Amino acid sequence: MTGTQAAGATTPANGGGWLRDQVCEGLRDRIITGRLKPGDRLVERDVAEEFGVSRVPVREAIRILMGEGFLQALSPRRIVVKQLSRQDVENLFDMREALEVLAVRRAAERRTDAQLDELCELLEEARQATDSGRAERVSRANTAFHHHIVELSHNELLATTLESLEGRLRWLFQQIDDPGSLWDEHRVLYEAIAAADADAAAECSLHHIRHYRDVALRLLF
Repeated sequence: MTGTQAAGATTPANGGGWLRDQVCEGLRDRIITGRLKPGDRLVERDVAEEFGVSRVPVREAIRILMGEGFLQALSPRRIVVKQLSRQDVENLFDMREALEVLAVRRAAERRTDAQLDELCELLEEARQATDSGRAERVSRANTAFHHHIVELSHNELLATTLESLEGRLRWLFQQIDDPGSLWDEHRVLYEAIAAADADAAAECSLHHIRHYRDVALRLLF
């Protein structure tokens, strides 16, 4: 790390929050894509050198990722990538079932035509990602599709609650062994929202979440 980088990393004018977010996103990506594996240790000094920042944003990023469930402290000085247990995954899907089904129902009731057009574009992007066969691209595209459905619900509290789960949902999309079937289910979900059929949309969402609960548990455990 050069002297210029070190100075920039610790200068308040550069925005400590921005540096923290960059480190957080970088580490999150490494965990989601498997470059950092369960049990791998994170050393603040090494992470700071890799990202060209001071230890302060690294420490803050680690705190965020611990809150999101990606990291755990085995001791005050030993932070590792967390191995999700079966119960962790079950709990995550319980939250999805409780919150996303409601989001989908509200999206069908409240979406605007412009928002529906955007959702259609995201569905097409997910199809292209699926055709590419690149797991990371597929997980990003499908996460974006789900994220936009939450925006269509016009419920800020719901959106804020689900935002804290977004990284782990993207991680789960990495575990899918049949992305083509996943896209088909998203297409059916889109059609129900487009038809403004809240009951059908909620039913599709519930089936979708329970199906991929079974898939994730089978593949992971």
